[in-house]
Amino acid sequence: MYQLAPNIELLFTEAGDYHDRVRAAAAAGFDAVEMWGPTGVDAPATPKDLPALKAALEETGTTLTAQLSEPRTQFMIPPWDHSEFYRKLDEGVAIAHDLGCRRIVVGSGTGFGGWKRQVQLDKLIEIYQKAIAQIDGSGVTLALEPVNIRVDHPGSLLDRTSEAVYVARGVDSPYFGVLYDIYHSAVEGEDMAAELANAGDLIVYVQLADAPGRGEPGSGELDWAERLGILRASGYDGPIGLEYYPTQESTASVALIRELAVSACDVLSERSKSK
Repeated sequence: MYQLAPNIELLFTEAGDYHDRVRAAAAAGFDAVEMWGPTGVDAPATPKDLPALKAALEETGTTLTAQLSEPRTQFMIPPWDHSEFYRKLDEGVAIAHDLGCRRIVVGSGTGFGGWKRQVQLDKLIEIYQKAIAQIDGSGVTLALEPVNIRVDHPGSLLDRTSEAVYVARGVDSPYFGVLYDIYHSAVEGEDMAAELANAGDLIVYVQLADAPGRGEPGSGELDWAERLGILRASGYDGPIGLEYYPTQESTASVALIRELAVSACDVLSERSKSK
């Protein structure tokens, strides 16, 4: 079965603070969670009590699968000063180590109208090659996330999975890959099977939400049995972050995706046995 990781910015908020959301997720049967900014300075605005969060993770045996880098840098906007990104990256890696987190999610920021797109993509490769060299030996993987520009992130440079894959191939490190978000990809009208086939083993993390609406699976129009089947057939067997805005109580909102996650794995297992 896929390891599902509720996002504690959005799910189990009924429990209160972040550390209590970890406990609530564990009580609901999850052994993993994800979050946004580790200190909460950028997203969301409420600072996190990291010692309390660490205690909750250790107490419940819960894995933190991913955290965002801080700050969310606008790489392509002049004067192209990336010093704060590199400085905070070291802090993020230290926090990731302390919390037992193996992935830091990074982005592209907005594009700059004065440069050709290809030039900007190649510039991203340079930026992240430097970042990977800086954290060499840390064991932390950077996951580059393309996001949709049609609804949620207008102006973002990376809105196509294939272009994130291009950047990841250019960085060329086992500790740099692509975050494939099923929701963002669907909003952009991408062919999920084709994108995953092109990306191959560069997909290092997956997130989901339904579309339209970005609610829990079942609240929109996506066929989740089909989507999870495509994901499983692609060979991805890592964790899946549940990064959606629930339209109902958290425990109820996860029911369908938990059931389908089991079914997707069972179907692929049976197919492999029959070959």
